This record gives sequence, structure tokens and C-alpha cells, in this order.
Amino acid sequence: MPAKGDTFAEARQRMVQEQIAARGVRDPRVLEAMRSVPRHLFVPDEYREWAYSDGPLPIGVGQTISQPYIVALMTELLEIPPKGARVLEIGTGSGYQTAVLAHLADEVFTIERHAALAAQANARLHRLGLDNVHVRVGDGTLGWPEHAPYDGILVTAAAPEMPPALLEQVRIGGRIVIPIGRRGGQTLECWTRREDDFERQAIIPVAFVPLVGEQGWSAG
Repeated sequence: MPAKGDTFAEARQRMVQEQIAARGVRDPRVLEAMRSVPRHLFVPDEYREWAYSDGPLPIGVGQTISQPYIVALMTELLEIPPKGARVLEIGTGSGYQTAVLAHLADEVFTIERHAALAAQANARLHRLGLDNVHVRVGDGTLGWPEHAPYDGILVTAAAPEMPPALLEQVRIGGRIVIPIGRRGGQTLECWTRREDDFERQAIIPVAFVPLVGEQGWSAG
């Protein structure tokens, strides 16, 4: 149920129906999470009226909040188990995708390389009562091995290739959802860990900001 006084509730319901369900996202848990998370609280004030529009928005320091459909699609691709799930997110950004994950997983570990964004996201998540999220400032390409293995890893920035560290931190049967390709244009991919290797699936063309780090792009 939308919070009392939530003037964006209708826009959020319309976003889910017209932008997400209409494009084929079917998981009822994902759709409910997208209906529940107040996206307008995760965008800068000057973009708030466009919070539920069908596209990404800038959030500062050259980063963006992803298009709602892409957030929902990536979340659905993770196939987060309904109980006891532990998820790693690379690229906290505004914290919006993090909040969606927090509605589905028991614990979410998220890494952001920009300290200011991490602090802002952490404050938003706590204001919303999402206390199952752990935020860290650091190099996301190296993952967060102390809490591995994860049921799913979601990467919200584009890598030139899959960071080897992430392959080691997902459990057997778990998934990594990540955009891979050149700067400016990539393919969203889903990697599922099997006993001895990974099953790799190309999903759709996408355009994400670069994943900067030791096992990603250089900052230059």
C-alpha cells in the first residue's frame, strides 16, 4: 500500500503497468517491489517531476539512476530466492536499485566507489527502514569476498569483460547480471554458475556508465 500523502503513488503504479509489466517483466515479487519503492526519493530535487519517466536520470558525479524497466529486468534476471537470499550489488549509485533488491533479499551488500553517493544512498535506505542493507565505499570490481558466496550479484555499471573476482563470489546455481562491452554501448548478460563452469546468456543491448576499478575500466 502506498504511504499516506504519497503524491507519486499513481505515477508509480502507472510506471509499473506501462513501462515494466507491458514489456514482459512477470515476476510478481519484482513488480511489487517496483510498486513499493518511492523512486522520487532517489533522484535530485530538480529531476523529481521526471522520477517515473521512462529513462535514466543524472544523480551527480557523472552517474545515473537507471531506467525503471532496466532495474526491474535486471532484478528479475537474478531470480532471487524467496528465503534467506544474500545479494551483492556493484554500484550503489542513488540507492534505488539497492532498495528494490532489499525488498526481495534477506541481506544486500552494496559497494559504491564515490563516497558522497554512498553516504546519500545509505541515509535514504535507512530513512525507508531498509536495515538489511550494508553499504561500503570501495572498488566494486573486486566484490566483497568476506560475505561470499552470494545468491546473486548485480552490476549497475558496464565492464569491458567479466571481473574474475565476481565469478568466485557467486554460489553454484547463483546468477551474475552485468552489462559487458565497450564504453557507450554494451550487452546486458546473465551468467549462471554451474558445477564446473558458467552458462552465459545475452539479454538486450544497453548503455551504462563505465565500471571503474582494478578489474574494470581505468578512471581516465
